[in-house]
Amino acid sequence: MTQKIYLFIFALLPLMGFSTTKIIVRQDTVIPINIDGNENDTTYSFYVLEHKPEFKGGIGGLMKWIAEHTNYPKEAKKKGITGKVFVQFVIERDGSVSNVKPVRKVNPLLDEEAVRVIKMMPKWKPGKQRGKLVRVMYQIPINFVLDKQVPKK
Repeated sequence: MTQKIYLFIFALLPLMGFSTTKIIVRQDTVIPINIDGNENDTTYSFYVLEHKPEFKGGIGGLMKWIAEHTNYPKEAKKKGITGKVFVQFVIERDGSVSNVKPVRKVNPLLDEEAVRVIKMMPKWKPGKQRGKLVRVMYQIPINFVLDKQVPKK
């Protein structure tokens, strides 16, 4: 008997405050302050950008791409390991993905697979702030669920 595996990717959950950049909001003006003092390394939150990064095909395209490229680890499937892994990453000025790490872990098998998939993502259309390309931090939850756990409608 074959068993179906369902991979749910919930809406993008932008991450604020988990970098060396602080955000100060004054009268609808966003001012990034880099603690390290290196202006080139400033990373913006998804929420505060004039032009957010875009994955080809939008959020639907991103969800489809991740679902198509994620392989449920055989050992995790065999042991019935499930859960939601939150992966944080930065979309660089050239649209590439960097600084990928799990911020809410479930099990090393699932964590590693989620990180692997995010690291191999194609380039995004980068974000812009005040007409300049900027680094943007994202966080995506990837929910690993076996078909016996999917509620029937």
